[in-house]
Amino acid sequence: MLAYVADEAAGGHGGRCRVSVFADGSISIADDGRGTDTRRDPNGRFVKKPVLSSKDIRFFDSSQAQSLPDEHPRRGMSVVAALSEWLVHVNRRESGSWSQRYEHGVPVTDLVQIADDETTGTTVHFQPDRRLLDPQIDLGEIRRLANAWEDLNVETRDLRG
Repeated sequence: MLAYVADEAAGGHGGRCRVSVFADGSISIADDGRGTDTRRDPNGRFVKKPVLSSKDIRFFDSSQAQSLPDEHPRRGMSVVAALSEWLVHVNRRESGSWSQRYEHGVPVTDLVQIADDETTGTTVHFQPDRRLLDPQIDLGEIRRLANAWEDLNVETRDLRG
């Protein structure tokens, strides 16, 4: 997830994010970028770029995919969604704000318009599926790895109690 925030920062859009780990083991990443691309379709409905439910063709299955700071190949946010029991994507753009929930990478709600708070950015809050992996969340390691992206400023919060 942080690679997308770093992309926004490198492009001059935002550069700050907060990684929070909650008592239930869920994780959220909130940034101050432009928000996920969301537009009106020909019928006037809002649709957003399907980054959480479809493979990112720039990286997934590509032998040329960039390496992340942990030396794993970049695959895309849909991998995080697929490996999560649930994921909630909140998207704030200048044109409006929306939320959508996913379970194991599949949207289970429509894109729902939410109250605008006059900010932009994306928040992704997810619960890793412990049947598939047991993430050991080390916020110090997250900060260390995030230092690889010079335009990115990462704040961490440990809310596990």
